Amino acid sequence: MIPAARVLSLAVAALVAAGCATAPEPRPETAQAPAPKPGTPPQPNAPAAAPGTTELYVVLPPTGRIHAFGDTRNYADFLAHGEVALTRTAVGAGPGGKTIVYGITADDVKSNQPSRAEQTLAASAAAPAAFYGEAFRDGRFFLFGNLKDMSDFMAFGEVPYSYTDVGAGPQGETLVYVMNKDSHAKGKPQDRTERFKSLRVAAK
Repeated sequence: MIPAARVLSLAVAALVAAGCATAPEPRPETAQAPAPKPGTPPQPNAPAAAPGTTELYVVLPPTGRIHAFGDTRNYADFLAHGEVALTRTAVGAGPGGKTIVYGITADDVKSNQPSRAEQTLAASAAAPAAFYGEAFRDGRFFLFGNLKDMSDFMAFGEVPYSYTDVGAGPQGETLVYVMNKDSHAKGKPQDRTERFKSLRVAAK
């Protein structure tokens, strides 16, 4: 039988130990970064590309997929709503082995032919002499005058040379003019500025 003094000593020790125990501190909540605002889409009546000019539009969401468009209407719908009615998906066929989702038109379906974006990004496609490209990512528009520069950006997500205009877009988006080692010395390309604006100013 345990002596009463011993029992009292053990009880006191247990109470002291219980009093010294500390509850785990609540873990701080991880702050969620605000979702980037959708980019300003082209106007429904935006002017067509200049004769002989190839154009390509892509959106790069956090999913890692590439959404590519050869026409301004599908591009505008995706920027505004995050989806388009008709698509064609090429798993692992994009730059850098990424999956690319092409926005296609009803005419593409009827003709059973590759869309303009598919033709532009085809491995066998020749580099266009005149080119304008837009990529929208994280609230920024990246503007291109060279298809290879745009393909490299889609593959690696980096810009070796650029001119940046912070807040210059219609809704305060930053515009990044992507350059290469040959074009950088020529300065910021005014023709890309004019094309970007012409797509977003309603024709009178």
